Amino acid sequence: MFRTHTCGELRISDANKQVTLSGWVQRSRKMGGMTFIDLRDRYGITQLVFNEEINAELCERANKLGREFVIQITGTVNERFSKNANIPTGDIEIIVSELNVLNTAMTPPFTIEDNTDGGDDIRMKYRYLDLRRNAVRSNLELRHKMTIEVRKYLDSLGFIEVETPVLIGSTPEGARDFIVPSRMNPGQFYALPQSPQTLKQLLMVSGFDRYFQIAKCFRDEDLRADRQPEFTQIDCEMSFVEQEDIITTFEGMAKHLFKTLRGVELTEPFQRMAWADAMKYYGSDKPDLRFGMKFVELMDIMKGHGFSVFDNAAYIGGICAEGAATYTRKQLDALTEFVKKPQIGAKGMVYARVEADGTVKSSVDKFYTQEVLQQMKEAFGAKPGDLILILSGDDVMKTRKQLCELRLEMGAQLGLRDKNKFVCLWVIDFPMFEWSEEE
Repeated sequence: MFRTHTCGELRISDANKQVTLSGWVQRSRKMGGMTFIDLRDRYGITQLVFNEEINAELCERANKLGREFVIQITGTVNERFSKNANIPTGDIEIIVSELNVLNTAMTPPFTIEDNTDGGDDIRMKYRYLDLRRNAVRSNLELRHKMTIEVRKYLDSLGFIEVETPVLIGSTPEGARDFIVPSRMNPGQFYALPQSPQTLKQLLMVSGFDRYFQIAKCFRDEDLRADRQPEFTQIDCEMSFVEQEDIITTFEGMAKHLFKTLRGVELTEPFQRMAWADAMKYYGSDKPDLRFGMKFVELMDIMKGHGFSVFDNAAYIGGICAEGAATYTRKQLDALTEFVKKPQIGAKGMVYARVEADGTVKSSVDKFYTQEVLQQMKEAFGAKPGDLILILSGDDVMKTRKQLCELRLEMGAQLGLRDKNKFVCLWVIDFPMFEWSEEE
């Protein structure tokens, strides 16, 4: 055995035990005649102690250990004099008696820490090093636990997991297929599945009335923040059910996952919102409801006053950021550049501040009287100290999506997108078809 315990396992109750650990050198510190090594594995970190007075040769070897060296040690568990409350093993240390270097390592190109100094590109180039970081490893562990809980939950409701083929005939969906040439049939091709849609419907016809699969899907489309060429989805199908049955089943699954994985108990029924309302008020079919800033349409108020950008627009809408009137001109210019980025595509942004006396000061004051600006303020329910941001465009849906990006950016800047706050939502009544300008 290369180890008797892991690096996250030992506690004060293990004092005086003889143990063997294996792992990676996280960091090394030399203090007088003592050398301290933090040894890391998937399970945690344990401090090792080498004492020059007890074994000078061993201590000298320890001083030559570099970051990410893979080592094996044997020693005695000892209570730490200076305890570390930040790690579970912080009450103990190992007085090392034997050291075996399993593998040396070059100095890594970035620090293996939660807050690393490596950028995205270099971390992806050395992915095997990035996966050693707690933040990345914990994501994989969470995903592992989630798949187990999904399987347990759906199995308890009579679902059967079926692994469907990956090499299939083309069944065009919302994106381009990935094509795989057939060696045995020259000139013919397989397609990788965009989803198991056709296959799971065959299962329903076959009498498997409850199916699920944690399915790998492939879509040959441009990268976006929430899109990649291959992704995994919890894919399900049910027979002899109505919409309410689907919602009840999978709302239950979501609540089960929150409780078992995060310790968060969601007792209230999930809110429901029609797709048309989601697009009208948030510009997204998956709106973030952890904060407000609901869209307000301003066509009746802002059109027809000589400002050609608004007068010729098919849509004028905005959001109200509470307490953000303190934004400087530099910050507002940065927001304007944000919405003009190619990924968003707006032509510009209009802003208005509500002053302490209730008057409205805007970037288009010369086109609008204070009376009209007060009407706009009332439409938002804005108060002194609030900031109003407005976008317009000749395509209603496109402009709403641009305004959605601005809303999310403002939510992030104002600290309103709390990762530990959860607001779950069903978006219902999706349209059967959407108009495509390209087709």
